[in-house]
Amino acid sequence: MSQFVEYLRTRQESSDMSPRTVDAVIFDLGGVIMRNGGPSDFTRRYPNHDPKLIAEIVMGPHHLDTDHQWHRVERGEITLAECRALTKERLDAEGIVASVPPEAPPTAGGPAFHFQLNDDMVALIADLKNAGIPIGILTNNVKEFREWWWPLMDFENVFDTIVDSHEVGMRKPNPDIYHLTMERIGATPSRTAFLDDLEANVHAANAIGMHGIHVTGDSLSAIATARQLAGL
Repeated sequence: MSQFVEYLRTRQESSDMSPRTVDAVIFDLGGVIMRNGGPSDFTRRYPNHDPKLIAEIVMGPHHLDTDHQWHRVERGEITLAECRALTKERLDAEGIVASVPPEAPPTAGGPAFHFQLNDDMVALIADLKNAGIPIGILTNNVKEFREWWWPLMDFENVFDTIVDSHEVGMRKPNPDIYHLTMERIGATPSRTAFLDDLEANVHAANAIGMHGIHVTGDSLSAIATARQLAGL
């Protein structure tokens, strides 16, 4: 926490800010605030198989909100263990076996996956915070993952709201979860930017009038777009 606070103190708001198009910015977590945590972290364990097929089996269709086991665990309807068991059944039925081990095998008291902060995105977050622009997180996430990413940043004090799908029983691309997030920070779609690494979620944001920004590659292009919209 102290490093982030110190960073805030050393960043000075520009006196000649460009016109502001948005009054609030909402971030996805995996693949945006974190450099990892996207679909490729799942599909890369099966390099001998079509990644689209693996993504469909493991995570379901990104552009829909269905009864797929991954969608259900993200909505908090089943546990991660139950989700993994259902996924294994489907993979076994297709004769698919992982050929690359998990990033870090689960150990007693230790995570099975290590999230990594995107320092460039953290710098953007700090500048938005300094500028007094409301910021929030809207993430499709799993309850059991919270302990893996929560210690990496002072999320509770940095962000004005954190909408985690498993806590609210909804997930992207359901438009209701976007509206809930904006309601919590007093924002309106036409004055809110939204950053996500999945195009389907960006399209859903655009469909309700938000400024959707697709985060790809090193994320620098998306950050530049967000900075411009926020008048930084």
